[in-house]
Amino acid sequence: MLRRHFVTALAGMAGAAILSPAARADDDWPRRPVRLVVPYPPGGPVDGLARVVSAKLGDELGQPVIVENKGGAGGSIGLYYVIKAAPDGSVFGFGVPGAITALPQLQKLPYTASQINYVSLVGRVPQVVAVNESLKVNTFGELLALAKSKPGQLNYGSAGVGTTPHLGAELLRQLTGINIVHVPYTGAAPAVTALMSNEIQLLCSDLSGLLPFVSHGIRILAVCMPERVPQIPSVPTTAELGQPGLLVESDYGIVAPQNTPQGITDKFRAGLVKVLAMPDVKQKIGLQGAIAQGSTPDQYRQMMLAESQKWAKVIKAADIRIS
Repeated sequence: MLRRHFVTALAGMAGAAILSPAARADDDWPRRPVRLVVPYPPGGPVDGLARVVSAKLGDELGQPVIVENKGGAGGSIGLYYVIKAAPDGSVFGFGVPGAITALPQLQKLPYTASQINYVSLVGRVPQVVAVNESLKVNTFGELLALAKSKPGQLNYGSAGVGTTPHLGAELLRQLTGINIVHVPYTGAAPAVTALMSNEIQLLCSDLSGLLPFVSHGIRILAVCMPERVPQIPSVPTTAELGQPGLLVESDYGIVAPQNTPQGITDKFRAGLVKVLAMPDVKQKIGLQGAIAQGSTPDQYRQMMLAESQKWAKVIKAADIRIS
């Protein structure tokens, strides 16, 4: 179903992109508004990050940066649209980790992580381990003890098969040996709602989606990053809790069409780095549960390739498939 939807939606996109001529990396780029494609629908955390950045980035580049949402197929439709767009500097995209590192491992897609033109990171969003407060566990250790005492009786949710919340919980299961039951939903928001209503008892998900609901029926027990995060400084990391291998974060960044001249991507990145250093931008990104962070293209690329290898092993061990 997912693959069929992907192929149908892209039938016209790829042809239009092939016909578009590449432009020179002129000193006066950009000469017109720049589209920033977000491969998810409007209103979600990724869309929010893109809009925070785009508002200031337009001032730095001297042309409006317009967010354009192209959702579907777990982000792969929008990502492929960017990959194949004309390399004239008129289109950039928001790189989302699931579509880059996980989906190519789960189904046949017309791209791989190594074929993407990486520009820079924008922000890191930590995954956290959260439970419904009615579960009566106050620590990560107590959660593991309860799960081991009740094998197959605790449900965990996800935004769908193969999504980061699914893979993060699967990594937790593989590392700790607990037996928990997967309940997939159609997105992160329904999974959070299910956790609040105790339809599921456990969720490994981005902090950005859970932060507004802390102390409203949800308790965060662990942060799956090497360091604690400023939004919830009292919550320990998985490394502190004896699980240094349980590292899961969503690294969002900017990608460009293949063969975009380096002069254009360098200029885009220079403007982005200035924007990410602005105190008000850092604050707004932080309020969304993310940590503002730029990078070099190679740093971003190496991170995504390493994540691809990591999740390939998890997917193979769990025999996860998209039907």
